[in-house]
Amino acid sequence: MVTSQATAQWAGGRRRGRLAAEAVTLGLAFAGLLCWASTALVGSFRDQDLPLRYWQPIPLRTDTSGFIAFLVAAVCLVTSGYLRLSRRREEVSGPPPGPPAMLVLAVAETVAVLATGLFGYLSFNALMHPATLQLHITHLLPWPAEGTVRVEALLLCACSIAAWRYLRAWYSWAPGPAGPAPDREQGQDQAVPGPDQAVPGPDAGAPGRDSVSPGARSLRPPRTIGDREH
Repeated sequence: MVTSQATAQWAGGRRRGRLAAEAVTLGLAFAGLLCWASTALVGSFRDQDLPLRYWQPIPLRTDTSGFIAFLVAAVCLVTSGYLRLSRRREEVSGPPPGPPAMLVLAVAETVAVLATGLFGYLSFNALMHPATLQLHITHLLPWPAEGTVRVEALLLCACSIAAWRYLRAWYSWAPGPAGPAPDREQGQDQAVPGPDQAVPGPDAGAPGRDSVSPGARSLRPPRTIGDREH
């Protein structure tokens, strides 16, 4: 008995720990996406400010901070997605997926989000200052150019959405269909009365007959001969 309780407590603590890790990584991913989006706005409207510090107390350039935030968002999104899929693994209606399938699906979801944002940012740059499409995407790497990354992001969007759709449909992350209610299994269809519908009492008569209870009938005055004539 003590062993079973200790095992249950250990399993509950492990579930809470994994849920906490999922929540923390999702929060970090959201913050990373916001940080990268803010640097993308600077690059689109005030690209001359990219070499400046993102925050004065930290000696990091704005574009460097955006690059680091993009990587942090990618890692945290994959981790949070994998933990979420592991938590919902029991809800799959068919055979449960293995760790490789859950990891591929988490990566596909992350790539779809990040590649879509990157494609939108570079497409907006092509409208604002098309000359930068010939420059490399970041000062940290000598390659590739912005125009090349935009096409690669478009291809990654197509591949990740295809993989996401296939795996979601194959494993069907949704509860199975609910069975019939116990009353229906026994052939008893009990209708639920509406708010304006009275609930029949135990003395209610059959449909089409007077539903006055026998006690009420006994209290009626007897009909006289004069009543019959009228």
